[in-house]
Amino acid sequence: MSVFTGWRASLRIARRDAMRAKGRSALVVAMIAIPVLGVTALDVTYRSITPSTAEQLTGEMGSADALFSDQRIGPIEQMPDGTMYQQADESAPWDDTRPSIDVRTTFPKGSRAISIQSVPASVTTGYGIANTDIYEFRTSDKLARGKIDLVRGAYPHGKGEMAATEPFLKSTGLHVGSTTTVRNSGQKYRITGVVELPDNLKAKALYADPGAVIAPWKARAAHDKKVLPPNTGSKEWLVKGPEGAGVTWPQVMEANKSGVLVKSRQVVLDPPPDSEVPLARKNPDSYSDPGSSGELSAALVTVISMAVLEIVLLAGPAFAVGARRSRRQLGLLGTCGGDRRHVRAVVLGGGLVLGGIGAVAGVAAGLGLTAAFRPVIEEWSGQRFGSLSLRPTELLVIAAIGLITGLLAAFAPAIVASRQSVLESLTGRRGVRRSSRVLPVVGVCVLASGCAVAVYGGTSGNKTLVAGGSVVAELGLLACIPVIVGFLGRLGRRLPLSPRMALRDAARNRGRTAPAVAAVMAAVAGSVAIATYMASNLAEADYDYTPALTKGTVVITSSDAKTVERLPLARTAVERNMAVTGGPADYGRTWAGSDCSVYYSEENGCGTLEMIKPAGKGHSCPLKGKGAKELAARLSSDEHKKLMRSPACLDEYMSFTSFGTDTNNILVADAAMLSTYVKLDDPAAAKALAAGTPVLLNPAYAKNGEVTLKAFHKYNDRDKKNRKLHPGKARTTTDRLKVYVAPAKYATTPGIRMILPQRTAERLGLHTEPSGSVYAVSRPPTEAEDQRVSAAIEQAGGGIWVQSDHGPGSRDDTILLILTLFAGVVTLGAAAITTGLAKADAEADLNTLSAVGAPPRVRRSLSGFQCVVVALTGVVLGTLAGLVPAVALRLVDLRDALQQMRLEPMQSAYTPIVLPWATIGLLVVCIPLLAGVLAAAFTRSRLALARRAG
Repeated sequence: MSVFTGWRASLRIARRDAMRAKGRSALVVAMIAIPVLGVTALDVTYRSITPSTAEQLTGEMGSADALFSDQRIGPIEQMPDGTMYQQADESAPWDDTRPSIDVRTTFPKGSRAISIQSVPASVTTGYGIANTDIYEFRTSDKLARGKIDLVRGAYPHGKGEMAATEPFLKSTGLHVGSTTTVRNSGQKYRITGVVELPDNLKAKALYADPGAVIAPWKARAAHDKKVLPPNTGSKEWLVKGPEGAGVTWPQVMEANKSGVLVKSRQVVLDPPPDSEVPLARKNPDSYSDPGSSGELSAALVTVISMAVLEIVLLAGPAFAVGARRSRRQLGLLGTCGGDRRHVRAVVLGGGLVLGGIGAVAGVAAGLGLTAAFRPVIEEWSGQRFGSLSLRPTELLVIAAIGLITGLLAAFAPAIVASRQSVLESLTGRRGVRRSSRVLPVVGVCVLASGCAVAVYGGTSGNKTLVAGGSVVAELGLLACIPVIVGFLGRLGRRLPLSPRMALRDAARNRGRTAPAVAAVMAAVAGSVAIATYMASNLAEADYDYTPALTKGTVVITSSDAKTVERLPLARTAVERNMAVTGGPADYGRTWAGSDCSVYYSEENGCGTLEMIKPAGKGHSCPLKGKGAKELAARLSSDEHKKLMRSPACLDEYMSFTSFGTDTNNILVADAAMLSTYVKLDDPAAAKALAAGTPVLLNPAYAKNGEVTLKAFHKYNDRDKKNRKLHPGKARTTTDRLKVYVAPAKYATTPGIRMILPQRTAERLGLHTEPSGSVYAVSRPPTEAEDQRVSAAIEQAGGGIWVQSDHGPGSRDDTILLILTLFAGVVTLGAAAITTGLAKADAEADLNTLSAVGAPPRVRRSLSGFQCVVVALTGVVLGTLAGLVPAVALRLVDLRDALQQMRLEPMQSAYTPIVLPWATIGLLVVCIPLLAGVLAAAFTRSRLALARRAG
């Protein structure tokens, strides 16, 4: 019999065996298809979401041939892609204040062009008033297609119409057909349609035809001195070359002579040689285009390797159980003259058949799901697919990997099945094999070596060693899993029947349990590693974030003395529209001499007020000035963090004027400010303020319980009010005040350094004026609430603004959620597979249990505990394995941060390692319990009547 004839028979037997055991076959196909599906969807999504150069150009310039913009610095030289340029005369001073030229004079003859110009404006909304960007851009022109597209409605035509993006409409409560007013010009516009930017779906903006917004605004500003002229951005032009000829490189260089930067589609796609680019000749090494193909290839290889590993680990036991269930058939094959290679061929044929079906099904399902969920993916990523990019070569490689993986999964079971004697196969005896004693020892050594390499890579800044060490450590832990599973069997001696049997069954059948545990571990390790690294980065960002206001507060501030009388109306608007939890805490500002905030145009035309920081330890920040770098070189990350957060150094990077005060942050207020804004619940501090004693929040400014205030009283001729109150020549006064020093932790209070009682300020000869109020709120205000309050204030006359701090930014936990779901699905799948195989493999034991009188619920509880054992063991080991690369990568970040800190001592070196407890808790507690409950729920409690043997 030829080789092909033997394989044909083996494949026929494998196909019939797969059809006979449809449940087990479907399980194997699913385990192969799911990772193939994931890799296919990832490949297609990545290729589709990553725009090509041509697609990027379409997103920037639509269907035009080039984008022209005046840089207003005189003649320039640029690179062909338009991303870098410089003055042609390097010795000429940089001057970007030159008047604009008529860019249209630089267009190629016979060209057609449309302009784009933006202006920030205040508009009315469905809730009140909002600030946004308005673009004068003829969106209906064909040149705009690809840069901006119509979603629904109609393009604006004429001077009374606008189009809006979907995010803008959602945030303002407007819709197609609504009317909005540009408050700066007083002109009304009807929203005729919804447009989108394919490369930025989250943009909030309005679009009008050229001349519809800026011209009326300028006209009003020319007649009404109270209206400020529009602060327009530079005008850009989309240019279509004559008769489709495009814009050539000589034409680009000609435009450069007038100071116009040009990004030409033709030049970018077909750039000239460096010898024809003056800027490239001057700087031959400065403009290389570093590629990231190496990193992408490494990431792709890692993802595919993980998918292959999980397929082998999950599908391998299924083939092993299938081989044991077919051992009588394989034994008969031996009695008919078949040798070991024929037995191996039958089992491998099963891997080839099921692997091929799984690979094809996975690729097809991946393509179908990507196409079905394309809108969801686009919305999540914030950009449209250029097209659904399918690369046949990559898809064939993915399918081939799935097919080969099916063969690999069947390889070990084929070897084991071929080694069984015909007698063992026909009688059903399994034989007894002892576990290897060498493998766990080797595994422990490999685990320790991998951890050491990863840590060394982290401390030395070598990410390649981190990755390699982490993989080696995980492989070492994989080798230890059989021993760990065997040890679990000894833990069940004092447990009830079902968990004891589950633990012993897992230990007795390590060949089935260990791969499933390893698959769970591999999936959870990657998820935990990424989640830990992300959680640590978020904690670092939170630490580095400097709040503008105390959390849970809203501040109302008047712009000048004339708007102070409108504060009661502003307070009413805030109380009605925001989630305030108490009454207002009023405050005022204080100054010496003339009012600097009013007479800022006159240099040295007003007084100054300064709080002097004493010299010496505890007062001056050692990270500033002489010896700072030497000190930073000796500090650890924790020591530097402690020093940075000390009162002496806080003011070096936390300096705000959130309350309209000067840089000294001295506020005139009473005890209500302490409880509402400072969150200082101290009766002694309130009593001190009532008695006229200032409350100092930063103890670095106090010496022996006193602070030094230095006031320079100077008055200009325009300040008649203050000059009348304080006549005479300019004078300097220095006062030492007894203060109440608050605990050091209150030095971080944003915007306030000291609270000064009103009567004390008057006693010192300082000027004071009511400035605003502070409210405590239960949550940050929404966009709708902000717009309602803005509308109420503007209706009352304006000149007052409302501030709130929304924290360090939104927490987008989508990636963490996806990782958790991925790990959870793999965990549930591996536990379900193991449970199903255990039921198929231990049918005789279950029959025996039923025969000796075990109640039906034992079968359900046994399945549930078998599932919990696999899931919980894999999750715990995966969590430990995932911490290795996460910690090592954070060590790399710490090393980089320390190096930067030693160069710039005021640069934070805080690099925490934070565990994602929510993700870990969900994986360690919820997923195993869910797996056990599902396994128990879907297991029949009664056995079907079995045919008596013999």
